[in-house]
Amino acid sequence: MNLTIRRSFVLSETRRQEAGRVSNNPLFRIAAVAVVENPYAGRYVEDLQPMIEGSAALGRELAGMALAAFGGREVQSYGKGGLVGVDGEQEHANALLTTAFANPFRDVLGGADAWISSFTKCGGPGTPIDIPMNHKDDIYVRSHYDGMTVTIADAPMADEIAVIFCLASRGRLNARVGGLTHEAVAARKAGTGAA
Repeated sequence: MNLTIRRSFVLSETRRQEAGRVSNNPLFRIAAVAVVENPYAGRYVEDLQPMIEGSAALGRELAGMALAAFGGREVQSYGKGGLVGVDGEQEHANALLTTAFANPFRDVLGGADAWISSFTKCGGPGTPIDIPMNHKDDIYVRSHYDGMTVTIADAPMADEIAVIFCLASRGRLNARVGGLTHEAVAARKAGTGAA
């Protein structure tokens, strides 16, 4: 199945301070969004495998957009989500967010072994969605449990699905609840230390 992308864009945020503390290492987050036509809007289809297979090309497209928007920064965490217009089913977004969609992101990021958190729901234009995020190499890095709220003024229309992939350059500002660290995971991956 070839999915029709009606529009696509990237939203970005740079967070420099929280609780009055200015960081020397700002948190940079982006959301790469593709609004696609829902081929199954208005009807029930048992086999969603064609959507799953078609999502691989969508993943490649969004991965390229996301990496370009990230501007060479180190990617430390990620997350994905989907917002389905009211003529579709929540399951339609889930069909577009499987491993087939996610693997192109892993390929361009290199490694990215951790499970990718996700969230889907149905709604109309302007419905906010919170995309959960976690560390790209180890889901147990607590400092990187985060998220990005995405609101699209004109999407999804009833027959559309907004597919979203988020990236972040670091964990939360002022993170201090302990646990496994990004530095320990990076050392483990490089073979220079134990995490």
